[in-house]
Amino acid sequence: MATALGLLLARLAFGLAITSHGTQKLFGWFGGHGIKGTAGFFDSLGFPASRAMATAASLGEIVGGLLLALGWLGSVGPAIIIGVMIVAGASVHLRNGFFAQNGGYEMAFLYGAAALAFAFAGPGALSLDALASIPLLHQPATAWVLIALAVIGSLAILAIRRTPQARDQQA
Repeated sequence: MATALGLLLARLAFGLAITSHGTQKLFGWFGGHGIKGTAGFFDSLGFPASRAMATAASLGEIVGGLLLALGWLGSVGPAIIIGVMIVAGASVHLRNGFFAQNGGYEMAFLYGAAALAFAFAGPGALSLDALASIPLLHQPATAWVLIALAVIGSLAILAIRRTPQARDQQA
């Protein structure tokens, strides 16, 4: 029972933290900029259809975080979080080095690493999955497939991103 409680506490901490980050982007809650400000930031990063991309990133953090916090649908939530963190880390933070103090990718890395661990550890006995499990979602092979899809999707999103320099030259 101690392991189940530990997983519950960790899921709640990470899941609700990433969810709240998504609500900052989408709704402007907790001091965030809302979808208009987030879309403007995404545009400055060179993302096409910046409002749609900002909405997708926000919803990815909210849905992925809630699924993780609730321990529901196996590794679906963790895979979503991994995808969003790859895009955030590569497009915003990578150029600033590792440490968050300097705007680096430390937090994206930690969220992604935690999501990866949850994808394989499972949600534990104190979860919605423990009440109504879908066995296919709890297979290691399923976790690998979902994570691979998240990585491929993230790389595709990064591939369509224009660098700010290239965008400025087009204008």
